[in-house]
Amino acid sequence: MTLPRLVIYRHDRGRRALVTLAGVIDPATAPQVRAALEQCLHDGITTIDVDLTTVDRCDSSGLRVFLDASRHAAGAHASLRLHHPSPQTARLLADAGSDGLLRRAHRERRLR
Repeated sequence: MTLPRLVIYRHDRGRRALVTLAGVIDPATAPQVRAALEQCLHDGITTIDVDLTTVDRCDSSGLRVFLDASRHAAGAHASLRLHHPSPQTARLLADAGSDGLLRRAHRERRLR
């Protein structure tokens, strides 16, 4: 049995969603991430928190998905924030000038 390269969990609380990603975000799995984030907006979610704690690796295709989703969210009067990225993912975001998507730890609130 082959394990999936990416697992996506979603937990909603009102108009807020916590999307937890586990595995690898690359060209093969980025469409799954895109679809999950677009579905949140389609469902009327206004705050999307993406937990990257268990993402092993994220490449430029994942970065593109997060940037597109952030723009779509802003257009729908919603927000998207990334939480707990690996050092590699944080570097990728910073190098692209997109580290504004990261939620600062001192302002972070838990979704319960």
